[in-house]
Amino acid sequence: MHNPSKLALVERLRAVVGDAGIITEEQAQASYTRDWLGKWQGSTPAVVRPATTSELAAVLQVCNLTHTPVITQGGNTGMSGGATPDASGEQVILSTVRMNRIREIDPVNNTITVDAGVLLASVQDAARDAKRFFPLSLGAEGSCTVGGNLATNAGGVAVLRYGNMRDLVLGLEVVLPDGRIWHGLKGLRKDNTGYDLRNLFVGSEGTLGVITGAVLKLFSQPQSRVTAWVGAHDLKSLIDLLSRLRDRAGERLVAFEMMSSASLTLVLKHVAQTRLPTSSQHHFYALIELADTLDSGLSAIFEQVLGDALADGSLAEAVLSSNEAQRSSFWKLREGISQAQVREGTAIKHDIALPISALASFEKEAEVAVRATLSGGIAAVQIVNFGHLGDGNLHYNVLLPSGLPSEQIKLATSRLNRVVHDLVANHNGSISAEHGIGQLRRDELRKYKSSLEIDLMMRIKRAFDPNQLMNPGILL
Repeated sequence: MHNPSKLALVERLRAVVGDAGIITEEQAQASYTRDWLGKWQGSTPAVVRPATTSELAAVLQVCNLTHTPVITQGGNTGMSGGATPDASGEQVILSTVRMNRIREIDPVNNTITVDAGVLLASVQDAARDAKRFFPLSLGAEGSCTVGGNLATNAGGVAVLRYGNMRDLVLGLEVVLPDGRIWHGLKGLRKDNTGYDLRNLFVGSEGTLGVITGAVLKLFSQPQSRVTAWVGAHDLKSLIDLLSRLRDRAGERLVAFEMMSSASLTLVLKHVAQTRLPTSSQHHFYALIELADTLDSGLSAIFEQVLGDALADGSLAEAVLSSNEAQRSSFWKLREGISQAQVREGTAIKHDIALPISALASFEKEAEVAVRATLSGGIAAVQIVNFGHLGDGNLHYNVLLPSGLPSEQIKLATSRLNRVVHDLVANHNGSISAEHGIGQLRRDELRKYKSSLEIDLMMRIKRAFDPNQLMNPGILL
């Protein structure tokens, strides 16, 4: 690094965080400048890793005074390129990984207060140690951070019962772009004193400020849990089953995960020690879980509802887990889909949300449209359709044949994104359910948001970040 201004910047940042808090060697920066999917690669004069909120505030003061753009990064596990710098070498990476304290657990108020850099799995463990339960659960929980979960409003497999990350947070501590600190760490479930600043920052993808701490909701630990694996002829049958279970089980219905036959076939092919739970193959499968704080007859609920669905032919087959090992084997199939896709080849991915009542018609329309779109140039694509059926979130992915040239992949991606997302819009859905916009969907956002919505978002952005330094090129 020979640029005098960059050298001066780095030394000012080093004075704030010390040698342990700054990385300037390119090789040591590699895990920060490249996203884990390998889709985005950038460069930076420094990876800055403050250990406290006051250090982070001082870092942002330096960057604001020097007009240095900042990319905020948690566990670097995002799916949309929202934490990767560009290739200019001008953007400082601000990592929260050293901010990893569990600040307080209040079992009476059912809250836990943590630093933004705490791993999601660590929050789950700390809650469990206090005989409480934190419900957010997703594939990257051993490496993603609370700050990243909040910045993208993460979802996961328990949204049906407990909601997204926005529903699980009560208070925030945030450092603004000029270094001022908003001390909003309140564990209140009622606070009717004006604009909801907390919810502006949740889902803002680091474009308004840096979340440094959070008060999260805790819950009573489930004492009983029953899991079922079912096979169905079509998606509509699973949606009908979801309605029946909601009516019968209420809030005890925790998860309702859907997988297409193509999704499961990939898992059985690529993930070791997996097997089909049912005696034969079906077009669609669901992994369903009931849980309660009491042992209150969950098996009986399942037996009645699944029995009725089998009797009237809307379900083809159903298996109840008989022990924890079998339950884990069910979840291994669901959790192995992303890994199996990577091993199989290149997938064009869509993280979409639709009204549950529109899912069945969307699925049929999308398959016809996708195959028609690619029929002239690419044959034998696999539609890998899975997701959180209970909250209308589909991961609608199209797996391309191996060996395609990069230009053909790029063209197919552009065409399929337009086809799928236009259909989503026609059904009043969203082009991003839980992965955020990042760099991946930034340009598409303007097509699917109204000009008024974009204008209001830009006004908020300018109010909080007038110098446009926070996560430039991300989201907006």
